Amino acid sequence: MALVRRRVGSYVCSELCGPVVNQRMYSSRVDWKQLRPLILKRIKNRAKDYPIKRMIPVAQDVVKAREIVTRGVSTLLQVVPVHSCKFCPEVHIGAVGHQMKSCYGFKRMIKDQAHKWGPGCLNDILVPVESSHLENTFQDEIKHDQRFDFTRVPAVLELCHQAGADIPDEVLQMRSTLSATVEGNDREPAAFLPEELRFIGQRTLEAWESLRSGVTKLLLVYPSKVCEHCSEVHIGPSGHKARMCGVFKYEGWRGTHKWKVACVDDLVPPKIVWHQRPHDPPVLVDTGRDYYGHAPAVIELCMQVGARAPPKYHCMMKMQGLAPPIE
Repeated sequence: MALVRRRVGSYVCSELCGPVVNQRMYSSRVDWKQLRPLILKRIKNRAKDYPIKRMIPVAQDVVKAREIVTRGVSTLLQVVPVHSCKFCPEVHIGAVGHQMKSCYGFKRMIKDQAHKWGPGCLNDILVPVESSHLENTFQDEIKHDQRFDFTRVPAVLELCHQAGADIPDEVLQMRSTLSATVEGNDREPAAFLPEELRFIGQRTLEAWESLRSGVTKLLLVYPSKVCEHCSEVHIGPSGHKARMCGVFKYEGWRGTHKWKVACVDDLVPPKIVWHQRPHDPPVLVDTGRDYYGHAPAVIELCMQVGARAPPKYHCMMKMQGLAPPIE
């Protein structure tokens, strides 16, 4: 009789509480002090599988494409005028800066103001993104008091370095902020033939697409993080512990970053600018903002010298769009 009751009870319990019974229950008797060294040892053993040999050629191609893009943009800046606002990150590529009132100042305290244009530079087209240089991918996390012990290098080169690319130290440690500013738009242009400029622009455009495609492939294999509240990027499985995020420093966060998975736009920002089509007015005005198109700064710069943009950008640039109404 007792056996029958036990079977009936187990059957009722399995029918009513099946999902709970089938779950794996962990005992509280586990000694985590003994288990922790095993977990850390397993994490360190993951480094033996990296770098992945099949991704080394991809990393090397990314390094070469980045060098071609940097040289090409530097050359085109000697010919194509670039304007940068002195109070906001707005950039315009063309003979005359646009007259749209979209400036918000340094700290976004003003709104709908006219831009004050100045000469642009390399960093206005290729936005520098840096990260901490690590010896290997799965090393210990960077503590807050160790934030100045690591060299800051371009994030793309750090990603390629962890992927196994052979990068010289002088190239890896070169600060991307050292760029020559374009002196002005009224100076004499460099002595280049139109065919040469078209070739440089097309080659730079193709290298830009190869750069972004290669970084996208590497991000599928090598983990990278970006802060949700600022532009800090960390190449590695987990973000560092340096408290440098100032968004919530008065709300109890103590400057701690909130990490998420990084994408290609976080490491290679496209820097969207206004695209001036042939049927647009010589100077873009505020009344036609709904009709004008956009384009990445590198694509727009290359198109100024005759390069052909890939079809995937035609929708963004509104190639077949209407012209703004004439007042």
